[in-house]
Amino acid sequence: MLIDYNKNGATGIYALDSGYHRPLMAAIHFIVDSGRVAIVDTASNDSLPRVEAALAELGLGPEAVDWVVLTHIHLDHAGGAGAYLRRFANARLVVHPKGARHMADPTKLMAGVEAVYGKDEARRLYGELVPIDPARIDEGGEGHAFMLGARRLVCLDTPGHARHHLSLWDETGKAVFTGDTFGFSYREFDVDGRPFIFPTTSPVAFEPDAMHESVSRIAALGAEGAYLTHYSQVTDLPARAATLHRLIDAHVASARAHADAGADREARILADLQALTLAELRAHGSTLSAERSLELMGVDLRLNAQGLVVWLDGEAKRAAQAAAATSAPVAA
Repeated sequence: MLIDYNKNGATGIYALDSGYHRPLMAAIHFIVDSGRVAIVDTASNDSLPRVEAALAELGLGPEAVDWVVLTHIHLDHAGGAGAYLRRFANARLVVHPKGARHMADPTKLMAGVEAVYGKDEARRLYGELVPIDPARIDEGGEGHAFMLGARRLVCLDTPGHARHHLSLWDETGKAVFTGDTFGFSYREFDVDGRPFIFPTTSPVAFEPDAMHESVSRIAALGAEGAYLTHYSQVTDLPARAATLHRLIDAHVASARAHADAGADREARILADLQALTLAELRAHGSTLSAERSLELMGVDLRLNAQGLVVWLDGEAKRAAQAAAATSAPVAA
């Protein structure tokens, strides 16, 4: 399903349902200018036929794709990148500098996913990751800019969800493509045109202070819309940011409340997040049942709980290191 966000043909922004996991869970975005295309995020290898069909619907062929941009290298965003570069011969990959080597050699990336999901499930979801020739990879660090037709696209370093996370600013389209840093917003929860938005704290690099800073930065860009991978356009970014700030703090509070629960930490945090979700949805005016709501949010809430446990472990490690440094004897 291709969503056309054009205003009288001016913005050149489209969203495609990737088919990843379930309908309307992960979007692939197209930016089109002067007959040239940038694709933002790729989901898995299985999405490639959908992308080719969408290009054809737009009257464009594979040769029109100049850029494939990854907001970060989690495989629901980057799993298909190698297959895309193999298919789109003119394209170059733009990825955060901290993710570039993993696109050239995805062995460790796949091993990490297998550790989380198990080998069979990881292979079912993502298939074989295709390495990308380093000569076709551009490192999209802070301020890295490139042209698509007549428009200039700029990479912004936006950590918090992952240290290898960038957002893409399109001043012409007044649009920012935010991956996961600006949370997720599933369309099933829209009420009278108002989106429900929720942060993502999934493993392994959630950093609340950095996420707060990135959310504020995105909201201050003056964008008319943020295009989230999960799931596409939200507007009124200052209002969305205020909700995200509040909910990031709620996630951190839950994690800290259960920091001493040992093996029960993740289960207790997950229960908190489920209760938080249902309370927020009721306040938002959603009429979906609790069962349906938790079904739609289930994967995300489990990953959020896992990420908070990883963050707690990192906090404990840093505190122990700081204590050891403070107590170390000073050389005479």
